Amino acid sequence: MQPNTAMIFAAGFGTRMGHLTLDRPKPLVPVLGRPMIDHTLDILADANIRSVFVNTHYFADQLEAHLSPYSSVTCIREEPKVLETGGGLKNALPYIGNDPVLTLNCDVLWRGNNPAKQLLKRWNPDEMDGLLLLVKCSSAYGYNGQGDFFLNDGNRLQRKDTAPNAPYVYSGVQIIKTDLLRTIKENHFSISLLWEDMIASDRLFGAVYDGDWIDVGHAEGIGVAEQKCANV
Repeated sequence: MQPNTAMIFAAGFGTRMGHLTLDRPKPLVPVLGRPMIDHTLDILADANIRSVFVNTHYFADQLEAHLSPYSSVTCIREEPKVLETGGGLKNALPYIGNDPVLTLNCDVLWRGNNPAKQLLKRWNPDEMDGLLLLVKCSSAYGYNGQGDFFLNDGNRLQRKDTAPNAPYVYSGVQIIKTDLLRTIKENHFSISLLWEDMIASDRLFGAVYDGDWIDVGHAEGIGVAEQKCANV
């Protein structure tokens, strides 16, 4: 089944942003003159995703007020504690339902084709339980890590594990089946817990984005984004 629902992870504390998130949630920090979550909503609208869920926690009132004019958006507040990505998605299942869902982080900026559209074109539910959009490390700006994944010839994913580096970084965008979430007893966990089961059963795949990706989840990344986009 082709996903027609998305969830934006937006409940975190934005600690990498430093002073920029002392009085606002990270998704409302401006990038290129607009709150970063607005760029993500544009991507989803262009991909014809009309049902969007956003988890909130840190400065939840501010974010919910900002999103209130969007008729396609439903906010799900996490209280009393933030639940991380896996727990947040599990908590949203009564709203999302049982179908595969597109999930996104909003603290990135894209230069190139619509990343959601690219992933949707590659989704094959017959062989996939999850499909992660990857970025070549050479196309990842504002990023100082060593990569996350290798891809085999069939585009199945293998973690970096103990290797000194890997050629691809996870972009923060994925399509994922939610069935396995119901088997996890914990309420507070990372979505990567699901990935481990999918890797073990050879059902976690990757697709490589064909443009540039900028990590704006930290203050320095915003400067990188402004410089890169000014040079277009």
